[in-house]
Amino acid sequence: MALRLPLWLKLAISWAAGLATVGVVALGVVLFGFFDTTASTPHPALIAWATHMTMQKAVRRNAALMAPAPKFTQADVQRGFVIYDAHCALCHGGPGDARAEWISGMTPAPPFLLDTARQWTPNQLYWIVRHGVRMTGMPAWDQTLTESDVWSVVAFLEALPGWTAADYSRARATAGSAQAAPTKPAT
Repeated sequence: MALRLPLWLKLAISWAAGLATVGVVALGVVLFGFFDTTASTPHPALIAWATHMTMQKAVRRNAALMAPAPKFTQADVQRGFVIYDAHCALCHGGPGDARAEWISGMTPAPPFLLDTARQWTPNQLYWIVRHGVRMTGMPAWDQTLTESDVWSVVAFLEALPGWTAADYSRARATAGSAQAAPTKPAT
């Protein structure tokens, strides 16, 4: 005599069995090293999409909880340029300023930020710079830059779409990026 189960229970058992199978396969991938972790190989399209979409949604959600961004001054933009030039330009470049050659070995490659202010709000840029982005080379600058410094970088990124290569070169010559970049005081 066969045991008759209600439909909802059959569906629940099927769902649980499916999840268990996915879990076992995922564990096998991890334990046997079947996932390619080399930086020289791009992420599979599905993983690249999933991580990028997750990052975008998480940044938007967290930035929405912040107080409005401060009003930026020209001094904020200039200070942000100095910090950007010292800490960010190697990976992200600038107008007329190429990224460092070794950046081509990073997966995913850091984006050029020339028009990033058109894609992200100031609060979202602040969130990204302050907290970094997991599974990329983007560090969390909250350990080395002050909150004010991060806002200055955001001020610079907001101004960046209007900058030319000549503006960037002139700012570098004027600011002397060889000067010590601001960092968070040791505590």
